[in-house]
Amino acid sequence: MTLSTNFRYVSLADEIQDSIMKGTFSPGEKLPSLRQLHTQLGLSVSTVHQAYIELEKRGRVEAREKSGFYVKALNKNPLSKPSREKVVAKPCRVVVNDLAETIIKDLQSDDILQLGAAIPSKELMPLKQLSRIMKSMPVAALQNHISNYDLCAGNSDLREEISKRMLGLACSITAEDIVTTNGCLEAVTLCLRAVANPGDTILVESPVFHCFLQLIEDLNMYVIEIPGCPEEGIDPETFEKTIGSNKIKACLLNSNFQNPLGSVMSPKNKRAILHIARKNNIPIIEDDIYGDLFFGAKRPTTFKSMDKTGMVLYCSSFSKAIAPGLRTGWTVPGKFKDIVIRMKLNTAISNPGINQAVVAKFLKAGAFDRHLRQLRNKLKNQASAMAIAVSKYFPGDTLITFPQGGMFIWVVLNKKIDSLDVYQKAYQKKISILPGIICSSSDRYKNCLRINCGVKWSQRLETGIKTIGQIIKNLS
Repeated sequence: MTLSTNFRYVSLADEIQDSIMKGTFSPGEKLPSLRQLHTQLGLSVSTVHQAYIELEKRGRVEAREKSGFYVKALNKNPLSKPSREKVVAKPCRVVVNDLAETIIKDLQSDDILQLGAAIPSKELMPLKQLSRIMKSMPVAALQNHISNYDLCAGNSDLREEISKRMLGLACSITAEDIVTTNGCLEAVTLCLRAVANPGDTILVESPVFHCFLQLIEDLNMYVIEIPGCPEEGIDPETFEKTIGSNKIKACLLNSNFQNPLGSVMSPKNKRAILHIARKNNIPIIEDDIYGDLFFGAKRPTTFKSMDKTGMVLYCSSFSKAIAPGLRTGWTVPGKFKDIVIRMKLNTAISNPGINQAVVAKFLKAGAFDRHLRQLRNKLKNQASAMAIAVSKYFPGDTLITFPQGGMFIWVVLNKKIDSLDVYQKAYQKKISILPGIICSSSDRYKNCLRINCGVKWSQRLETGIKTIGQIIKNLS
């Protein structure tokens, strides 16, 4: 190969790579064919092919058999990552901003570009399959669901299917160990009420899912926040020191793809934290709602898989992976099951039978795993596209996380920027985001944003990110 030929294919690879990083080609998008670029650029097919091979080596594109070359999802940040905060954790009362209610209301409006709530867009949900299941249900079965209460613990078929999916995620559970709920938040609420009382202190990772803070506030409890890092979450040493110097009643943790940081605790750290909690007789309420939405080759493990004493109360839901409107969640509350059942009976009696039956049939048909594979790939590509857009349109000193699962990125702006100002100005332009200040009981994270990557990538979405970036630059 001559020097000029080598230069041509490397130069073309550099040009395509630059277009990818600028967002001209989005993650997951098919690149022009060899013959198309041969005709367009006047280069030989061999030179174009060598350029794609070079980009493959750089990890920018991937070849798909009999299909061509595609932009590969990012596996690292185009921008720097935020580091773990260093603060002394102290118990405090919770007073939460009421923006969360506004963000949920915005979901009903097609006029608002919804980047605040962490839900997948309609295009990512298996709505056609779910509709077919509903239509195929016999009239007698529908009437039976409508005219009766289901079991308090939940639909037996659904619990059986969930128990199969929990293999490897919990120690030898059966359908009898599971209680279905109205989404994951009800599962967490029941578990929190089962293990703690008003005036007790609950340990969380900070920043934290804002609804957890509202829940703790409404239950008249205290919260103590331990700073997490975007990659591994809570540090076991800090966890142990906090436990040792404070009277902690329970821990409420996202073990996988934490909301909002997106962090995943390593198995080693999970074991260490579980050991410390067990030694101090402190239950862990584990919210694993994003666990199935991993971008890598393997699902991360859970606290529950290491729990041999029943002190981990596992909670999850199909809201993020199938459809939020079905409100189908569950908990495996271990030794606290009887208390959870009693509390559910006294507040909800049971869950809607039709919803549970539909999800049970969807799982039993084997459709869920096929859907999950597609969903993970799309979320990964959308997160990559979002990261590229942020790197392109936000100020150069912006820091972001790039999670290995879930559906959002955490953005840290210059400390001069107030994310509430960004939120308000973006809202005037019909764009909704989540300001970081509501992810803490203190005044921290004023300069942070959480952005939902569950929205299908489009020109409208890129324009929205560009608009937010310009708002931030104007406030600088």
